[in-house]
Amino acid sequence: MRIFEELESEVRGYVRAFPAVFDVAKGSYIYDEQDNRYIDFFAGAGSLNYGHNNPLISKALIEYLQRDGIVHALDKATVAKKNFLQKFQDTILTPRNLNYKVQFTGPTGTNAVETALKLARMVKRRSNVIAFTNGYHGLTMGSLAVTGNDFYRDESYGARNNADSVPYDGYLGRDVNTIDYLRKFLSDGSSGVDLPAAIIVETVQGEGGINVASVEWLQELEALCREYDILLIIDDIQMGNGRTGYFFSFERAGIKPDMITVSKSIGGGLPMAILLMRPELDQWRPGEHTGTFRGNNLAFVAATEALSYWDGEDFAEAIKYKGAIMEEELRKIVEKYPSLEIELRGTGMVWGLDIPRNGFSGDVSAECFANKLIIELAGADDQVVKFLPALTIEEDVLREGLAIVDKAIGDLLQRSEDARKGVMT
Repeated sequence: MRIFEELESEVRGYVRAFPAVFDVAKGSYIYDEQDNRYIDFFAGAGSLNYGHNNPLISKALIEYLQRDGIVHALDKATVAKKNFLQKFQDTILTPRNLNYKVQFTGPTGTNAVETALKLARMVKRRSNVIAFTNGYHGLTMGSLAVTGNDFYRDESYGARNNADSVPYDGYLGRDVNTIDYLRKFLSDGSSGVDLPAAIIVETVQGEGGINVASVEWLQELEALCREYDILLIIDDIQMGNGRTGYFFSFERAGIKPDMITVSKSIGGGLPMAILLMRPELDQWRPGEHTGTFRGNNLAFVAATEALSYWDGEDFAEAIKYKGAIMEEELRKIVEKYPSLEIELRGTGMVWGLDIPRNGFSGDVSAECFANKLIIELAGADDQVVKFLPALTIEEDVLREGLAIVDKAIGDLLQRSEDARKGVMT
């Protein structure tokens, strides 16, 4: 690891949590340079919903490169882009009765968020945007302004300009309707909160700790936006592409946002981000918002192939089936270790174990890594063990990974008890 310590910036993060030099990956397995095999419950922070080196995607990419298919084209028309747009319309938008224009932004999620915020402000001629506690939308300046965790923010950035944060569903307790709270701020001219151009929200907060907004809350939020002429932006960067059991995470609530930011797994593991917008919101002048890598044709090829998983209902049903396995096994863990007072949250194939004991979740992740499972943390204090396996993971591999987590928690508690007894004697 010396070369990374000597040459790579101190900002590196995941390499510290998972200190191995990785070389090969396939499906839900990653292998290091010593050929040690790890089960991956991280999935590139949600970028690999279809697994590492998915054979369908890899085959399409190899064939495209071998015929010298154009890779970089800015926003020129290409066959790869045409095929993606047609597939996206036929397989995703039309069956869901959704009518959106597609804007290709820069290659990452934060580029899509920046684009959405800029467009919302331009269309509504208002500068303010409302976001939610524990929200995560990216770390470039506009996205950072609507990201909640103060770990990523510093006053010197000026990051909170033109953004207000309000309580997410459940933030003030199960019995407090935070939409009523928000309505009071919007209706009171002396609240200090300017009428926003947009409200941006994740239907399930991933980095914020696997906080799941209720269907009723999401429906009330949509109605509030319509009442006050506010654009509703759904950030579906991590929770889209099937993570919740639906292609779009908001489908379970039956709402239709004004804009949707999509990235991570949409590119089949390659950099790609898009903004979906209602057609009447597409008020850009040609070239008014650009980016050198907004036309990643390899990602278009990968995305078109990945969308074939959604041609029927089988894939969505498989996600729900495996999600039910995760919920059942994780509830067993919660019940098995009552002293930890674990709270389980999640839906589909995204789940979190919120363990209030200080530092214990970090120990669980480290213990899992020692036992060849890669699993990350979430929440403001890294107190949530976050389960984000590939949607294509085989059932036996999923169960094996869950068993490793169970064993890790048990072993840590046993060592803690042994140490306590040793001190006493």
